[in-house]
Amino acid sequence: MLDLSADSISITRQLCDIESVSGNEKAVADAIEAAMRACAHLEVERDGDTVVARTRLGREKRVIIAGHIDTVPLNDNLPTRFETIDGIDYLWGRGTVDMKAGVAVQLKLAVELTEPPVDVTWIWYDNEEVSSDLNGLGRLARNHPELIVGDFAILGEPTRAEVEGGCNGTMRAEIRTRGLRAHSARAWVGHNAIHDAGTVLATLAAYVPREVEVEGLVYREGLNAVRISGGIAGNVIPDECVIEVNYRFAPSRSAAEAEQHLRELFDGLELVVVDSAEGARPGLDSPLSAGFLAAVGGEAAPKYGWTDVARFSALGVPAVNYGPGDPLKAHADDERVELSQIVSCERGLRAWLAGS
Repeated sequence: MLDLSADSISITRQLCDIESVSGNEKAVADAIEAAMRACAHLEVERDGDTVVARTRLGREKRVIIAGHIDTVPLNDNLPTRFETIDGIDYLWGRGTVDMKAGVAVQLKLAVELTEPPVDVTWIWYDNEEVSSDLNGLGRLARNHPELIVGDFAILGEPTRAEVEGGCNGTMRAEIRTRGLRAHSARAWVGHNAIHDAGTVLATLAAYVPREVEVEGLVYREGLNAVRISGGIAGNVIPDECVIEVNYRFAPSRSAAEAEQHLRELFDGLELVVVDSAEGARPGLDSPLSAGFLAAVGGEAAPKYGWTDVARFSALGVPAVNYGPGDPLKAHADDERVELSQIVSCERGLRAWLAGS
């Protein structure tokens, strides 16, 4: 059982100490569901290991606040512990950054804020860290689209308790060069496909990523080789080489436009897109988002990595990222969240939802 009367730091520790590597979220989902069903002001639904809790106050606007409850695999980083480094207090352990600290803040506010000025749909979902087709938020949109209707959304991804608008899109493509096998002692009989990969690598090395302004935020793109494979034996001229590239593109481009860019860049080469996800525009041009930004303080920054705000954006719901934790520590073996960021995030989100 979760004790949601505790402070958000303690709730973070409770959540993290319930191991929930992707595919094993049932225990933490059960605990969240039980805590939410104890709240008279919330209507609770469950889809697999995704839990949805909603207010039904008849407000003019509805806000969705979401966070995933799964983590990447452990590496001797549970149970959690407190530690101080250079005078800064942290909670150390898997999931502290990505993203149970954000979920802890959301759970505490879901229980305590019974009369917010907007209706709120709280969503805690499974399988974010694995294949997109397993993603609990995507599954919820397919199975219960009525539960993901809103005017504005906040995703508790780690942002150091600052607002990050939208996100870059992402695309993976395989570029294949083909040759002719031969014995390496008679290389001239064949054609070396790995040598032909030099053209691809030279193009990548010379590539200058764009910096693109979208609705006042500057997104930096990236195009990189992330994997290369070829060859079958130490004495055989390889007849195939595959270079996998990852393209992070600004939300001003659609996935179709991103693919066209890659095809133009690698014109004449065999290119197959193996995975892609649209980006999301900043979502800061609505009155709700403007009020949220004013309440939490500071200025918005762009989100360079892909997050599930793109799923909300595709549904016509403007969305931003806002949560405690340094994204550079997400998935790290020394994953740890600064305690002050948990407190700051709770303070900002509470101020906005309380209408103060």
